[in-house]
Amino acid sequence: MPSFAPFFMTLPYLDRQLPLKFPQENLLTVAEPQEAETTGTPEALIQEALAHPLGPGKSDHALALEQFLHGATRLLCIINDATRPTPTERMLQALLPVCRKACLDTERITFLVATGAHRGPTEQEYQQILGSLYPAIRPHCVHHDARKDEDMVELGCTRNGTPIVLNKRLFEADRIIITGSVEPHYFAGFTGGRKAFLPGIAAYRTIEANHRQALSPAARSLALEKNPVHEDMMDALPLIHVPVFSLMTVLDKEQQVAAATAGDLLTSFYAAVASARKIFCVPVPAQADIVVSVAKFPMDIDLYQSQKAIDNAAVALKDGGTLILVSSCRDGIGDEAYAKLLAQAASPEDALARIQAGYKLGYHKAAKMAAVSARATIKAVTELSPERLTSMFIAPALSPQAALDEALVQAKARGVQVPKILILPDGCVTVPDLQGP
Repeated sequence: MPSFAPFFMTLPYLDRQLPLKFPQENLLTVAEPQEAETTGTPEALIQEALAHPLGPGKSDHALALEQFLHGATRLLCIINDATRPTPTERMLQALLPVCRKACLDTERITFLVATGAHRGPTEQEYQQILGSLYPAIRPHCVHHDARKDEDMVELGCTRNGTPIVLNKRLFEADRIIITGSVEPHYFAGFTGGRKAFLPGIAAYRTIEANHRQALSPAARSLALEKNPVHEDMMDALPLIHVPVFSLMTVLDKEQQVAAATAGDLLTSFYAAVASARKIFCVPVPAQADIVVSVAKFPMDIDLYQSQKAIDNAAVALKDGGTLILVSSCRDGIGDEAYAKLLAQAASPEDALARIQAGYKLGYHKAAKMAAVSARATIKAVTELSPERLTSMFIAPALSPQAALDEALVQAKARGVQVPKILILPDGCVTVPDLQGP
């Protein structure tokens, strides 16, 4: 006998929780990042990684950080911007004492925020990134500006023809430390590692050419092999001749450190990827008629970042179904190019044709969104205006409950007797792994 007992949960939105209730029989599953098998506190995991740095070979050990820094006179430390949940404060709290032991005080360290093509951080965002270290470190922080050509150095081209143009600060230091977090990325395969350089501190034209590769079917979440976006990032690395030390973290569903790796850039990245796959690649029994996908803080900053929650949800959504995005988009649209293209198009199919005719940075985002809109309905609970959403083929909704109630009615009108609902409470990083036929 089917169960008509209600299923109830709340979804995070800005500073509150929004309720969602429906009959238990409609629930397919709630797919969250899987529990991580941690062996200590976040601080202990980061210290353990630094105590056992990974070398370039499987059984190699890298130089300990203090040895790596020996003799250095100028250190460049690359950190993430506020669109990532990276625990930068904790990582720097572990790194800075070692730097001081190596006679590198903050006066001899430049902290470069890897914004890619994003805007620079606000002061509030610098405080979010640096936490308690803000007063000491902020005077030594600069942010990358991809459009500032005088700050760039041309290094060559990738196998795909992408020009490699990176921030000149790379070559003003004699040691580089990169910090970051590794999680699934909807067209780069995974964040972290090599992304610190490209797109993190790359020129606008480099990022534009690289992100054009996202139109390839091979550029998708979890995919690294033969992914042209990843290939570009890898091709940039041999052109950086300054020694690099990497510290990467993997976060759990509560955005706490679940794993940390350090040492050689690529070895530490791939070790973090293995941990990230276990956490974020989540089994789902089948595709659903309705998927509710939440963009959690800080990915709810704008629609540009929140789109990742749409892309992951679409993996587990039936054709003709409804995808409900829950994200405040508190900073608006983000990059305007993709939104303008969608607004100018008569249909999702027209948008895809326009993108093929001429690419600009941001159009990969429009392509991913249009591909979903062409086969399903997207509804969104956001702070964006209804007119702005509608122009991008997204139906505005007042609440998750209102969107879901309407989606259930529409599914039943299509002849679905018991529409199945999948909920992704952390949709930007949860990648459904379909187990059914």
